[in-house]
Amino acid sequence: MSVSQSLLVIVLLILLSAFFSVAEIALAASRRLRLRQLADDGDPRAERALRVQEAPGEYFTVVQVGQNAVAILGGIVGEGAFSPALIQFFSLWFEPSLASTLGFLLSFFLITSAFILLADLLPRRISMNEPERLIVLVLAPMHWFVVVFKPVIWFYNLATDTLFRLLGLPATRDERITSEDILAMTEAGTKAGVLAAREQQVIANVFELDSRIVASAMTQRERMAFFFRDDADAIIRARIAEEPFSTYPVCDGDIDRVIGYVDAKDLFQRALNNQPLSLMDDSLIHKVLIVPDRLSLAEVLEQFRQVHEDFAVIVNEYSRVVGVVTLNDVMSTVMGDLVSASEEEEQIVRRDEHSWLIDGVTPIEDVMRVLQLDDMPHDDEYETLGGFLMVMLRRVPRRTDSVTWGGYKFEVMDVDSYRIDQVMVTQLPETPPPSAAPSAAAAAKVQSSAAQAAKKHHS
Repeated sequence: MSVSQSLLVIVLLILLSAFFSVAEIALAASRRLRLRQLADDGDPRAERALRVQEAPGEYFTVVQVGQNAVAILGGIVGEGAFSPALIQFFSLWFEPSLASTLGFLLSFFLITSAFILLADLLPRRISMNEPERLIVLVLAPMHWFVVVFKPVIWFYNLATDTLFRLLGLPATRDERITSEDILAMTEAGTKAGVLAAREQQVIANVFELDSRIVASAMTQRERMAFFFRDDADAIIRARIAEEPFSTYPVCDGDIDRVIGYVDAKDLFQRALNNQPLSLMDDSLIHKVLIVPDRLSLAEVLEQFRQVHEDFAVIVNEYSRVVGVVTLNDVMSTVMGDLVSASEEEEQIVRRDEHSWLIDGVTPIEDVMRVLQLDDMPHDDEYETLGGFLMVMLRRVPRRTDSVTWGGYKFEVMDVDSYRIDQVMVTQLPETPPPSAAPSAAAAAKVQSSAAQAAKKHHS
């Protein structure tokens, strides 16, 4: 075979190997959701691609047999085409044995480089960019390869399946799409500019409904606006003017004895008609939904749907009322600052670039999002920033108590009746280099010694 014929054969082998590379990566990288869209749009090739993805054994066997066979043939043809000419070239300057070695090595390098660049790297990168478009193009010729190599495929599939059973490995890939998969896709879409950051956060909040309990979105017991059933007309009117809400729980002598709720619209209607406002009238009292404080937000939404209500009273395991929640509270959790920017601004106030003033009842998920923290210690034991401080301190915090975690200092600024009112969160400077550590330790030791000396002096 002449050099020109050998070159032509090598070019054909490179093209064939490139085809197998495209076929392999295009099938592996094709997104099932995108293929399903193409199939729903009427492309039968996309439907065939989905079926191949479900059972890709024969397909990948053909790819591997083809790539390895082409690589072996390429080495044989390339060595015979280039080695003699290269050996003759090197013989002009080196002895025959060294010239033979150099000629073989250079021939091997040229053939290997050509296959790696043109038959592997280049087609694979092209396939990664547009896998769905390419897979529908290579399916038909790959079908004929499967038919031609059927006996070889049967043998290798049998051997591979036997090895899978012996090793206890799954023979098919798991096609289930998890919430983590969807969140990863939305994050990638945000980085690519397809989704806005706020839109991505809304999607993430939807998946948090199953993990966030209702206590993280409720109005706390101390901030509830409610009526006693025997409240006078003047008290009811004053409460409505001072705390205008759409719904008010009605209690019988004690906040923990909720007998129902009253709709503000009914009260307004009576007020406009110059009728007295009295909650002793049973027609004003509606049956209230009572939910446990350990329910998730998703479960609360389902209960709202079942009873056709948008208001619920939350009780703990001791039947004490701990708060109330509305449908708007739950949806505000989902929509984030798209609908509740003013509320979040009240709970989390940024003082400067490195510090925040945060309400103690702020849900810990909101704190983590603002501070960009991935996790918190013992996060299954509390729902609010105040709860975090109690768990970390193992006691009721006092003013000036502080906790350091994740590069932030959480300092209690105000406590009202054992309830943490305000917390100052300060981002700590980066850890100094090791060379500065001894001086810092020495400074701390000096301060400690000075404090002890001062204590002895005063005593």
